[in-house]
Amino acid sequence: MGDPAATKHGPGRILIAVYGVFALAATARAGVQIATKFHEAPLAYLLSAVAAVIYIAATFALAKATKVSRKVATTAIVIELVGVISIGAFSYAVPDDFPDATVWSHLGQGYGFVPLVLPVLGLLWLRRTR
Repeated sequence: MGDPAATKHGPGRILIAVYGVFALAATARAGVQIATKFHEAPLAYLLSAVAAVIYIAATFALAKATKVSRKVATTAIVIELVGVISIGAFSYAVPDDFPDATVWSHLGQGYGFVPLVLPVLGLLWLRRTR
């Protein structure tokens, strides 16, 4: 493996910034949804909180840029990709369980589909900098 710190240089800085924005946005949205209307869609709002935790983990792991953090980032980003695809598909199949948009519902449509593209870019960046 090459320089693990390569993930936080060049375009990696932009990737880390976008992950940071999504970590904040998902955390804030999930917090508000859970605090104000959890009874309306508990599954959707808890999944939104899980997404927030994954974004936080990916952000810090990419920024830390050590051998161990690269593994953490890769794991978090793979889980993110699986989550956005599976939850996105589930939200189309069972729309009543997702009365409000969450970060991964409808494949991230409420966020301009960035949640669908972001893990692909993250994995490509990790591969390129290995």
